[in-house]
Amino acid sequence: MPSNLEEAIQQAGSPVTLLWESQSPPAIVPRVVPEFSNWRDEQLAWRRTAVLYDQSHHMADLNISGPDALKLIRDTAVNSVEEFPVDMAKQYVAVSPDGHVIGDNILFHLADDEYQAVGIPPSINWLHYHAETGGYDVRIWRDDNSLYRRGDPKVYRYQVQGPGALEVIEEATGQEPPTLRFFRMTRFTIGGKEVRALRHGMAGEPGFEMWGPWEDNEAVHSALLAAGEKHGMIQVGGRAYHTNALESGWLPRPLPAIYSNDALAGYRRWLSENSYETTSPLGGSFYSDDIEDYYFTPYELDYGRIVAFDHDFIGREALEKMIADGTTRTRRKVTLVWNGDDTAEAYGSLFRPGPGAKFINLPMALYDTFHFDRVETPGGALVGLSTWTGYSANERAILSLAVVDESLAEPGTEVVVVWGEDTPSSKVQVEDHVQVRIRATVQPAPLAERARTTYRAD
Repeated sequence: MPSNLEEAIQQAGSPVTLLWESQSPPAIVPRVVPEFSNWRDEQLAWRRTAVLYDQSHHMADLNISGPDALKLIRDTAVNSVEEFPVDMAKQYVAVSPDGHVIGDNILFHLADDEYQAVGIPPSINWLHYHAETGGYDVRIWRDDNSLYRRGDPKVYRYQVQGPGALEVIEEATGQEPPTLRFFRMTRFTIGGKEVRALRHGMAGEPGFEMWGPWEDNEAVHSALLAAGEKHGMIQVGGRAYHTNALESGWLPRPLPAIYSNDALAGYRRWLSENSYETTSPLGGSFYSDDIEDYYFTPYELDYGRIVAFDHDFIGREALEKMIADGTTRTRRKVTLVWNGDDTAEAYGSLFRPGPGAKFINLPMALYDTFHFDRVETPGGALVGLSTWTGYSANERAILSLAVVDESLAEPGTEVVVVWGEDTPSSKVQVEDHVQVRIRATVQPAPLAERARTTYRAD
């Protein structure tokens, strides 16, 4: 049996085979009920009233402290850390030595020389590895998500979001919320407990993310529910939670670009045989034997706006070469709005004799963790990759986040998404099916205008 990712790749024969034939189920939100009311009402509420997200269970926390904490971050992030005071957060983005995205997380500056990274495993693992092996004078503690952890989390984490979010916070705290810029932090008292809070929002709506020690969880949660009841706040279950990214335009699960570079063999040996990067299934209508065909650059995911060359970091030379070669804008992240008639026809095929279309689960349609569908011209030419896919009750459509050729990225452009696997796999959630072609219209990412235009400036 393999004991790490590198050995697992060698045993499978290639990283594509390892992930394509993975028997692990897709990543989900653990320990949170699928629906508190129903997923459509839960989606509608984050645009109409207010919602409560429970983020305590599906992300990993990595706390980094010590004299070299900021140096570790500077050396591994594309972001500038020249302006990073206490009580501020950043979207940390890491790339490989070749300049391809490994992952991102939210990095909180909690105190002098203390930071906490919160997100899904790829970027957390990357930071953890360098903290352990890079000779940095740092101390770390880690709390994995509730699929891996035994017992309760160390920290609870909630978000109150939506047009009525600030009214809920005022009700819960007994005072008007402070005016804060995006990604700045403050402290509240809720349910008699001190709560740290980040000015944040999902799908472009205002709100706060709040956290504290798990032993305070029940008091804070109860107080938020009581305050929210007066303002129409709805709890969001695990089914609807991930769909907010469809409207906010954030691509949650790019394939981490760690599988092919010989210089990263040591990192792959550090990752265990049970790690997220080893076991997560890869699927979709796009198939390539070359794992690098699944990688993205930060420019393709709209992270060019935060890449800063005011410091040395892993991957800097590769990104500078992309700029020099003029390859930073060959593909652009967009939202695809799937054609309703074609989607209905795909559903209808399930009620006719013989294999139908690959079943489109709702509200999230993914049957894998790393998802890649072909985006084609009406004539069948490959022009991009469609990834995060699901239904939005707010838009009354199936949406997906995609990266497409720059020439086809203008809003209103018509393309085709191919749904279903071209190279059938043995993954547990892939039933016998036929591929279908579904028309789609290119729209901006984020799709929600406020999230796209003014939200970060608020």
